[in-house]
Amino acid sequence: MTNAPLPQFSLVIGGAGSGKSAHAERLLTDTGRPLLYIATGQAHDEEMTRKIRLHQDRRGTAWRTIEAPLDVPAALIQARRDEAVLLDCATLWLSNHLFADSDLAAEEARLIEALNTCPAPVVVVTNEVGAGIVPENALARRFRNAQGALNQRLAAAADSVIAVIAGLPLVLK
Repeated sequence: MTNAPLPQFSLVIGGAGSGKSAHAERLLTDTGRPLLYIATGQAHDEEMTRKIRLHQDRRGTAWRTIEAPLDVPAALIQARRDEAVLLDCATLWLSNHLFADSDLAAEEARLIEALNTCPAPVVVVTNEVGAGIVPENALARRFRNAQGALNQRLAAAADSVIAVIAGLPLVLK
């Protein structure tokens, strides 16, 4: 399909291993546009190294990649109008900012502004983390609460929101 219509800002949300990244990739590859991948993950251990490699192998060579573990707004500015952009993922971006002791409110505001002004259509992948048990430690509870709040802000700003469960997309907005 060439130049399939795509909302300016879409959010794809789901649990870990739900198939959300693969679904987001399919949404963009079906547009016929050049593809830009903004990566927020960092390979701090062997498990993450394998996960990043798996994502890279699945995407192949058609994607231009910008690694932006913290400064996603600067990466979004680099998007060309004719591209389709995948930001994968907001959850790792938030984790990176938590560990960097960033001002989360300021960083979230910068992110939302950049998503709203990006010259290309953007799909953001994020994790739903609030469906499980209450975490036992303060850092995990802070992360869960911050992720829930970020997801609500992203969903409110998005033109389209799709939940992915067991590889199946469910349009929420």
